[in-house]
Amino acid sequence: MNNSQKILKMISGFIEAGILTSKDLKKEVVTTMKFEKDNIVNKLDLVTREEFKVLKKIIEKQEKEIKNLKKTKIYKKTKKSLK
Repeated sequence: MNNSQKILKMISGFIEAGILTSKDLKKEVVTTMKFEKDNIVNKLDLVTREEFKVLKKIIEKQEKEIKNLKKTKIYKKTKKSLK
């Protein structure tokens, strides 16, 4: 039985017993969804926005450096061929 079926079975059991009100049901669903979201996020091993921005800047800097190095390499080759 998967998680959603377990949750539905548990909720239906509470409703049958008359224990669960609509507010309680909403709280239970919200809590369950938050828990599942946190589990998924933890499994994905995501980075924070700040870490992402820092890495993006580093990559952009490296791309610019590579581009400059390629230009100088081409310039040196053409200079050698002119001699």
